[in-house]
Amino acid sequence: MIRILLSTTSYQDIPGPHHDLLASSGAEVVLERGPLSEARMLELAGDFDAFLCGDDVITRAVLDKATPRLKIISKYGIGVDKIDVEACTEMGIPLSFCPGVNHTTVAEHTFALMLALFRHLVEEANYCAEGVWKRMTGHEIMGKTIGIVGLGRIGREVALRAKAFGLKVIAYDVYWPVEFAEANDIERASGLTQLFRQADILSLHSNLTEETRDMIDARSIPNLKDGVVIINCARGELVNSVDMAAGLASGKIAGYGADVLDEEPPAADHVLLKAPNCIVTPHIGSRTYESVVRQAMMATENLINMLKGEKPLAQVNEAPIPAAMI
Repeated sequence: MIRILLSTTSYQDIPGPHHDLLASSGAEVVLERGPLSEARMLELAGDFDAFLCGDDVITRAVLDKATPRLKIISKYGIGVDKIDVEACTEMGIPLSFCPGVNHTTVAEHTFALMLALFRHLVEEANYCAEGVWKRMTGHEIMGKTIGIVGLGRIGREVALRAKAFGLKVIAYDVYWPVEFAEANDIERASGLTQLFRQADILSLHSNLTEETRDMIDARSIPNLKDGVVIINCARGELVNSVDMAAGLASGKIAGYGADVLDEEPPAADHVLLKAPNCIVTPHIGSRTYESVVRQAMMATENLINMLKGEKPLAQVNEAPIPAAMI
């Protein structure tokens, strides 16, 4: 019997038609609570024909142990930075993913974090819960400049909402969407340094690569506008956590809203959990009932298509689809 490793918790926890669709494959589905470390993946590798994964660490070593039995990988979500795509391609393992399913949800969460920081919502709610009537003074976001790093699907949704809030939008992306930017009056920054110097709010929506890792660190923080508020709903590794904590402590950075960390789940003593003016949420930016069902359905359709020997709806690499397995 075909065996599938299902490790994404959002998929498992949210009811919906994706569960029936997966069951229709007739495969044995083994559940694990991800994201799984490389060590745990190495323990499991070799016993499965397919992975339906989230942000699990799938290295070349994992793939070496998983093959030749492993034939396909279906990624729930967009980011594949935890997967060795080059090794997948070399080993002939097709890797599918789910673009275009969570941009609305993540953009909304971006503004949830932003508004919470500007209006001290978490602190105020906690005071009220403790029976303390303490009224803090916040700030409007209207009229401020938001700098968006990355104008992919999510970055564009953030830009549209920013315009509705009365923000001036400046952005940077290597692949500049000319028509979208012109239609929505988005200024193009010449580079990150210009963006950092102008932005009152900095919203990160770029992929994680070796070039973007530690984009915000001790070297770049001096280029930031004093009192900037930074929102990160992309990848935790875009920000150096120790340097961010130092920037918050000094007041150079007025607030940090993070839905992602460089360690998930974080250790109890993670430097950002106790940092001043820092709100951390547990990677729930795309975790709404609507978005989860969209992502799960697409990931499952990709999986079943490949099990049938057919092309998935969206594929990261060019590895050939194996012969039908169901």
